[in-house]
Amino acid sequence: MYPKAYLDFLYHFHCDRDYFECHEVLEEYWKEKDASEREVHWVGLIQIAVGLYHQRRGNFRGALRMLQNASRIIGKESSAIDALGLDSGRLVQLLEERLEYVTKQEPYKSMDLPIADPDLQLSCDAMAKSGGKVWGAASDLHDGSLVNRHTLRDRSDVIAERQRQLELRKKG
Repeated sequence: MYPKAYLDFLYHFHCDRDYFECHEVLEEYWKEKDASEREVHWVGLIQIAVGLYHQRRGNFRGALRMLQNASRIIGKESSAIDALGLDSGRLVQLLEERLEYVTKQEPYKSMDLPIADPDLQLSCDAMAKSGGKVWGAASDLHDGSLVNRHTLRDRSDVIAERQRQLELRKKG
């Protein structure tokens, strides 16, 4: 019923709190469609993960920007968010609370997305169990590979693509 990438996003969001991986799996899914057909509600979910990633690292400015954008998108896309089995109203409320914490530069603490669909929650619980994880476990703030994931990834393909695009622009 729900896209696999979305279920993977939920798993990483709630089980290992790997927000970087949340971003990766959902952005890849979002980009499968032509730019004119892409659904903005996916961007809102991605930005929640990115905002929490920034807050966890103490980048409050980046967290604030991402979470403000996410809140705006989620508010406008409430029917699409509800169709994903989430409670959009509660999610907007949670984002507003998180924005207050970030504005005050309070330390990160884990946040759960409000799942409203009981069948989705059952699927998520089963995924967590099969992965040997605990749904809703707190983020391990001492895991440097989790907290600083962006510094540890192989970016050679991204760098090569940027160079290729630069050369194309130079040519004309």
